[in-house]
Amino acid sequence: MPGLSTFLLWGFSSFPDGQDLSFVMIFFSHVTILVADVSIMVAIKLNHNLHTPTYFFLCGLSFSETCTTMVITPRMLVDLLSESKTISLPERATQMFLFFVLGANNCLLLAAMSYDHYTAIHSPLHYTILMTQKICFQLMTASCVTGIVVSLCIVLVIFNLSFCDSSTVKHFFGDITSVVSLAWDYTFFQKMVLLAFSAFVLVGSFIFIMISCVFIGSIVMRLPSAQGRYEAFSTCSFHLTVVCIHYGFAGFVYLRPKDSDSFREDMLMAVTYTVLTPLLNPIVYSLRNKEMKISLKKVLGNICRFSPRW
Repeated sequence: MPGLSTFLLWGFSSFPDGQDLSFVMIFFSHVTILVADVSIMVAIKLNHNLHTPTYFFLCGLSFSETCTTMVITPRMLVDLLSESKTISLPERATQMFLFFVLGANNCLLLAAMSYDHYTAIHSPLHYTILMTQKICFQLMTASCVTGIVVSLCIVLVIFNLSFCDSSTVKHFFGDITSVVSLAWDYTFFQKMVLLAFSAFVLVGSFIFIMISCVFIGSIVMRLPSAQGRYEAFSTCSFHLTVVCIHYGFAGFVYLRPKDSDSFREDMLMAVTYTVLTPLLNPIVYSLRNKEMKISLKKVLGNICRFSPRW
């Protein structure tokens, strides 16, 4: 990468009239995400009735979503208010690495949650044996390690490319497409390698989730109790909603064919999956769950009770 030391994040400069409104909306969304995810983690930790594999993975997903928004959103907010939107090469590489680690971890955690749902419905009598604490930790660890390995490979491929002396990234954080488009030695082979790594996480985990859903659906349809079918479908529908939102936006950005005019669309879609998706996850998974709502009310009630009064 001879001569390159910084990137210029063009990002929201494409929308000069909407930057103030964007800052307000993204800031409040960011705060809401942090409060919601932290509340979920605290509620699960304090309520022993929620110490189950399902809520263990939900806690992990909330933590991962919190880290994801902390990697991207603060820098986005600074750039919305700043005249200088440059980012150093080490900072850019670190941000990209962390974002893809957490993004891959989210995909694999959603797959682990699908397996958990399938096990609970397929083998309810053996569920506690099949989903022990050790197995849950192993699945969580495997998700994290796989995300690190895949993300490291992606970053090494990208930042071994040669860029121009002055590189303007048409994005607010510089994802794969916006960065590699600036390289003059980006070959078809490297493009296929990056596509393979992205597809391994996105498509691989999505196929696993869909297969789990098909098996779950076939089992649920054979349940004799209408109430049992309703409860099973209700639980899985929340999970499937988050899956569709998460994979729909990510797949649109990373797996669809690119053209010279796609950067603006990609950036708008990226706002969706970096801000809207983490905002919807707590709502879908928690606020429609009776036990979680009770636990959250207790947590928020304690916060209000012990908050200083001026």
